[in-house]
Amino acid sequence: MKRLVVCLMLGIGTMISVYAQSSTDMEKKITELMNQMTLEEKVAMCHAQSKFSSPGVPRLGIPEIWMSDGPHGVRGEINWDNWGYADWTNDYITAFPALTCLAATFNPELSYDYGVALGEEARYRKKDILLGPGVNIYRTPLNGRNFEYMGEDPYLASVMVVPYIKGVQTNGVAACVKHYVLNNQEQWRGHISVNVSDRALHEIYLPAFKSAVQEAGVWSIMGAYNKFRGQHTTHHELLNKILKEDWEFDGVVVSDWGSAHDTKEAAIYGLDIEMGSWTNGLTSSIDLAYDNYYLATPFLKMLKEGEISEDVLDDKVRRILRLMLRTNMSENRAMGRMNNSKHSDVARSVAADGIVLLKNENDFFPIKPDAELTIAVIGENATRSMTVGGGSSELKAKYEISPLEGIQKRYAKANILHSLGYASGPSAYGREIPSELDADSLVNEALELAAKADIVLFVGGLNKNHYQDCEGGDRKHYKLPFGQDELIEKLVKVNSNLGVVLVSGNAVEMPWLSQVEGLIQSWYNGSEAGNALADILSGDVTPSGKLPYSYPVKLKDNGAHYYGELSYPGDSIEQYYKEDLLVGYRWHDTKKFKPQFAFGYGLSYTSFKMSDFKLNNKQYNQDEIIKVTCKVTNTGDVAGAEVVQVYVGKPKSKIKRSVKELKGFNKIYLEAGESKTVTIEIPVEKLKFYDETVSDWSLEQGNYVIYIGNASDNILNKQKINIK
Repeated sequence: MKRLVVCLMLGIGTMISVYAQSSTDMEKKITELMNQMTLEEKVAMCHAQSKFSSPGVPRLGIPEIWMSDGPHGVRGEINWDNWGYADWTNDYITAFPALTCLAATFNPELSYDYGVALGEEARYRKKDILLGPGVNIYRTPLNGRNFEYMGEDPYLASVMVVPYIKGVQTNGVAACVKHYVLNNQEQWRGHISVNVSDRALHEIYLPAFKSAVQEAGVWSIMGAYNKFRGQHTTHHELLNKILKEDWEFDGVVVSDWGSAHDTKEAAIYGLDIEMGSWTNGLTSSIDLAYDNYYLATPFLKMLKEGEISEDVLDDKVRRILRLMLRTNMSENRAMGRMNNSKHSDVARSVAADGIVLLKNENDFFPIKPDAELTIAVIGENATRSMTVGGGSSELKAKYEISPLEGIQKRYAKANILHSLGYASGPSAYGREIPSELDADSLVNEALELAAKADIVLFVGGLNKNHYQDCEGGDRKHYKLPFGQDELIEKLVKVNSNLGVVLVSGNAVEMPWLSQVEGLIQSWYNGSEAGNALADILSGDVTPSGKLPYSYPVKLKDNGAHYYGELSYPGDSIEQYYKEDLLVGYRWHDTKKFKPQFAFGYGLSYTSFKMSDFKLNNKQYNQDEIIKVTCKVTNTGDVAGAEVVQVYVGKPKSKIKRSVKELKGFNKIYLEAGESKTVTIEIPVEKLKFYDETVSDWSLEQGNYVIYIGNASDNILNKQKINIK
């Protein structure tokens, strides 16, 4: 066997090489290490020693664990004891698109590329745990952190998260899936108690975490701030019973920063490493504030007094050492890579693949780049940096191509005019700062430019300020902020040849939709944002993104808001998910609320035809696989991609169900005139529901309907099957 670079001193005069070839070898080495550790050394490994690290055991050569935000890029280096930036000059990174964009690609292969590239940068920065990806479900369009997650559908999030995790972990860096579980809003996140049915918990809010564990083999998971039925989720029976017992998760549970609240609960209910329990480790009056964490000196005291069994501690330490043998004590760990052209290419590909074309009257898009046009680009988001702000996911990007810069580079022959039109104020985490610019002057300048342009592109939406798409607070309303709705309506009156580009991680109200020619949903697309947008605008890339969440016409059309404040945001103490299973398109389908834009929707510059719909059978047993096939033809003039989406419904069910649920999809790229046959496999066992009467999964027999289409509201074929 090969020898590890790091050898561990296990007792006086004894050097033992550590190998990580098999799980048996790994567990043996863990046992050998633990036998040499003191009680104090074990406890020390269970809590932070700085803002983003936990201690090892120097006496035995066991290294520290270093962690970093976040899901879209490795965060700039933070000071040891406070949230200030360390002002390093070598921690600039590639900013990758936000996970809403990744989900909108419906492309698992790109998700893997994303994970590999991100993991390489984390490894190069000597990080052992990357704090992401996020898979909390998009329940309300007001949630400030929706941009960090993978949409409203548990199946889509489950499929997309697995390759991301595998990609990151190929580098010997642990992905840390978050936030387990039910952290679906930022308002009152630290104490709100979520009440939801067991069925909705298991069918909507847990599946992506389950796939992360059982399919991706994730090495760490982060707890959430909120409570579930009165108990904080960072130390909750959900961790022991579901995560560690039912799913057999063998990794480490890390608290969110400050989400631990009690020593005994943290110890016995599954928390392994406690991070960030105080904002600043130096403000405590004791010599070393980190020793006063819940899983520090108070934990040690309970262990010594016999109030907590040492077996509880040993399980935590065993998990931590197992993570180390997979990361910073692994003999096969990659070296990592930083800021290279391949990473930029991945970022640009994901961004372009995820941008969604929502409206295109009179073929407004694409705008040919060789025409000598005057193009007025209006809107603050055309130039505003979107890699900063947003909370813990903010990034220190090596570079960031803005939408305006991307347009200027691609449309070299055009006369490009730009005006802010509106202004939001500086980025600030935790507070709102108004702009010092005069709003009326900005509007007047924008109208003057628009009136003399051939084409107007309004680049607006949200940004990563507090009370928008930002950690720590939810949006205050569904409409566009800073007077953008009124500005768009004024712009249309002086120039009707206007298209809108929305940069956001959330749905917004669109009172002006009928008045504009074109609409593109872009995202927080990182370093290559402007280039990717120009790829789409120019037609160099045909749009193929699909919405990972529904756009309600008005806020009350969303299931979480329909039932009033006790459903969202709660009464500050308790909250009840009254829509239950009916999240997103499930709500719109079942309750007949027509969405502005449906889940899975997205237009193209070409056209597709689906035909020859077939199933491999009409009757199935529980252990069989439903195989759906159809022929997809690109009937247009340019190459493009379509997403075949397969939903399954159970009419006349004995239990409460939505009309249909996504159970399979396949993104297929076709040249103009090309045809291919797509096959999508759905194991019958995936049609099970969570049966609350037995606290387990059950399969209802009888007739089902297979829905095949290219959006949740555009079903092109239905097939009936029977489950025996």
